[in-house]
Amino acid sequence: MTLAELLLALTVVFVWGTNFVVIEFGLRDLPPLVFATLRFALAALPWLFFIRRPPVAWRYLAAVGVLLGVGQFGLLFIAMRDDIAPGLASLVIQVQVFFTVGLSVWLFGEAIHLRNLAGLALGVAGLWLIGANLDASTTIKGLVLVVLAALCWALANLVVKAAVRKHGPFNTLAFMVWSSGFAVPPLAVLAVAFEGRATVLAAVAHADLAAWAAVLWQSLGNTLFGYGMWNWLLTRHSAAAFTPTALLVPVFGLGASSLILGEPLQGWKLAAAGLIVAGLAVNVFDPARLMRRGVDVARRRQDNGGRKA
Repeated sequence: MTLAELLLALTVVFVWGTNFVVIEFGLRDLPPLVFATLRFALAALPWLFFIRRPPVAWRYLAAVGVLLGVGQFGLLFIAMRDDIAPGLASLVIQVQVFFTVGLSVWLFGEAIHLRNLAGLALGVAGLWLIGANLDASTTIKGLVLVVLAALCWALANLVVKAAVRKHGPFNTLAFMVWSSGFAVPPLAVLAVAFEGRATVLAAVAHADLAAWAAVLWQSLGNTLFGYGMWNWLLTRHSAAAFTPTALLVPVFGLGASSLILGEPLQGWKLAAAGLIVAGLAVNVFDPARLMRRGVDVARRRQDNGGRKA
């Protein structure tokens, strides 16, 4: 991973981490499934009229749309409505990293190195530390829903990688626009079925500017930019080497929730964040690769000096 790619990944996870505060604001006025429906509707429209469909089979677009729309965000929004705090949700959702790496090794035969395992172990320790300090604001239902949402995110990651293996590299922004369209019908049906037609219409009619701003940020910032860039990076790197960068999401999520929503930021949360950052560093920075890069730079400088002499 180059420095530019690492910075892009960090920007994406910053957007995703702070996004949990935005979700909290949106859920104050919008029921969870209505919120999710609007998010993906505005991620698809009007953009699919201007962005050409990527050259991949329809099944990949449909699978990612349903997995991200109904699976990840439908379940996440339901959990965050009453059963889990934003900062903690930003942490628990990161079990997708372990699902993604494990399933990629199993299904695609991707290599996994000792440093990847060591980094993941540090990340697991950070997750365990926060999980060991749960309070009454988090229910079993909330934890289960967010873990299932994480599994759906991991499955969506694998579908993207399968599409690349089948069709080669493609425009990931176009992929997100077109796949988002497949999330809207099932989410809308579920919203009417479980939240009620009258509730859906009233929520859309009476949502204030803050709620619509949250929907726009979800659609443009989090979905199109975030997942578009994330999927682009996934097409260039193995899951074991890249997806652990998402472990920084809870660091940003916990920090933003503390600053904006007033969630307590106890010492154990800081310790857990330290473990997660350490795990990220072990995964991203390959000492052998950095040493080889340093040797190559030294050789080029030596060659340039020799030519100038």
